[in-house]
Amino acid sequence: MHRLLLALSLLLLPAAGALAQTYSVRDFGALADGKTLATAAIQQAIDACNRGGGGTVEVPAGVYAVGTIALKTNVNLHLGSGAVLRGSPNVEDYLAYTLPVYGRNHYGILYTANATNVSLTGHGTIDGNNGVFYDFDQAKKLDTATTRYTRQRSNFRHVAEGIGDGPVVPKDRPRQMVIFSQCVNVRVTDVSLLNSPFWTLHFADCDAVNVDGIRLWTNLLVPNADGIDVTSSRNVTIENCDIRAGDDALAITGYDHHFEIPGFTSVRHACENINVSNCNLQSYSSGIRIGFLDQNTVRNVNVSNCNITNSTRGIGIFLRDAGSLENLTFTNIRIETKLRTGDWWGNGEPIHISAVRGKENVQLGHIRNVTFTNVSCRAENGILLYGSAESPLEDITFNNLKLELVDSPLNDVAGGNVDLRGALVPKTSLFARDIPAFLAEYVNGLTIADFKLAWTNQRAPFLTHGIEASHFQHLRIDHFTGTGAPNNAATHPVVLRDGTAAAVDRPKADVQRTRVRKR
Repeated sequence: MHRLLLALSLLLLPAAGALAQTYSVRDFGALADGKTLATAAIQQAIDACNRGGGGTVEVPAGVYAVGTIALKTNVNLHLGSGAVLRGSPNVEDYLAYTLPVYGRNHYGILYTANATNVSLTGHGTIDGNNGVFYDFDQAKKLDTATTRYTRQRSNFRHVAEGIGDGPVVPKDRPRQMVIFSQCVNVRVTDVSLLNSPFWTLHFADCDAVNVDGIRLWTNLLVPNADGIDVTSSRNVTIENCDIRAGDDALAITGYDHHFEIPGFTSVRHACENINVSNCNLQSYSSGIRIGFLDQNTVRNVNVSNCNITNSTRGIGIFLRDAGSLENLTFTNIRIETKLRTGDWWGNGEPIHISAVRGKENVQLGHIRNVTFTNVSCRAENGILLYGSAESPLEDITFNNLKLELVDSPLNDVAGGNVDLRGALVPKTSLFARDIPAFLAEYVNGLTIADFKLAWTNQRAPFLTHGIEASHFQHLRIDHFTGTGAPNNAATHPVVLRDGTAAAVDRPKADVQRTRVRKR
């Protein structure tokens, strides 16, 4: 009787797969030999997991050659320790799509659209195999039309031999290595994302995203190889990550999609509620970029406890279009920046905020309510705040700011210029200018409190004042410790021109005022 009851109970149990809801890609025929294309087998495992109501697709240790794979709702793709999804060297193994203007392109390794409760986890690796998609013996150079207004003109960022700082020249390549488009409740944890040939991890029009503890390393010579791109997404947390990228390590934009392909329908909403903390960032472009040629607003971004090192720009906030960038806070940040050779954007600024027209026939937006607290910088160029008459920067605050401005070995070929590329007018896009430690133009409501400035081994003749501000309203400077460039006797600690309502906590002899009105 006991045996009969046991047998009946076993018959009534659900299938083992329904209990565990774990699907090994090996069971679907995926070979881990690094050569045989495993795309179809892995996709079959994902599809089966989705049909079964969800669960985990397990990728055991080994190297799997893949093209484009799509995750589905309620699926966790778990890469075990030692598991590597390596991108195929054949671009035709990736899913193709066609765009107006851009023509035929290919998705990257992981393309997930319109999914809910989807995740990428584990201590394994996705490797974009970018070595086969670039010519690493050739550097992409700036053309003379771009450099004609620089101090060095055709010698701008010149490299005597070799490829210098790159960037190297791309071949035909797949695009974003990992995309989540119009997804809800997305989690990416612990994985390594390496060697992407284009943007590495892209969240487009997503809601409720968590990225935690990932290692994201691309070759620093590779252009367009952004780290994490957050475009028109909401409620995003990025924490405890190590991101080293050739292009922007972290980009947050209100990307407006003007084309129709699967997963990229025309969506117009703000990119908002973004929290970034405890990350190490490196980039041959910007460590953090917010905004650019984007028509949607970016707002409510909080960045804290981050290191930005070995970068060409530290924090870049750019407005060139409609939409606005507002309510941005940066707390406890360490920034180290350098000048570079080659066709990289940025020119050594630790902090760059600019609002200049980049498109015709749009109403230019605004940058407003930006606060920096406890920020320490070591840089080869000064801090730049550059608004415009049609879009002055609004309510910008610095509390406890330290800047060490150091001499650069590339001053002769790159120094003494302002990089506002994306500007509509070429003459005001990349151009020669004398460089103060802190430059502010067209700012309404600027507060600088507890600013310590040091100059280290400076020799460049184009370096000037400690703080220079013009076309401002309501400027306040409290507890500024610093001087003008020590190698230039004609400089001042503070220079103010063409402004209204300035309160400066320095002796009158330290402040040069020209056409500054009280109210």
